[in-house]
Amino acid sequence: MAKKSMVERELKRQRLVKQYAAKRAALKEIANDDSKPMEERFKARLKLAELPRNSSPTRLHNRCQLTGRPHAYYRKLKVSRIMLRELASFGQIPGMVKSSW
Repeated sequence: MAKKSMVERELKRQRLVKQYAAKRAALKEIANDDSKPMEERFKARLKLAELPRNSSPTRLHNRCQLTGRPHAYYRKLKVSRIMLRELASFGQIPGMVKSSW
């Protein structure tokens, strides 16, 4: 059950990143602009710090869409290696056959 909630948590983070992307970019531009006065840049940094923590794109993590597993993630199929093997064994991925020798 906990794994499913991690998928939901990751989806919530993606929504927040998308929602605050423009505001975050504008504040970063002001904060990194050397031609602006120091006080204005500092205020922009403070406002940037007040944004929700999960709205930062660095908080996103690739997770398996079926299990929530964060490791051994295949980007193309959006599943972990374990689920990839299981789906291939049942013939649910077109053109992929699990082989053993």
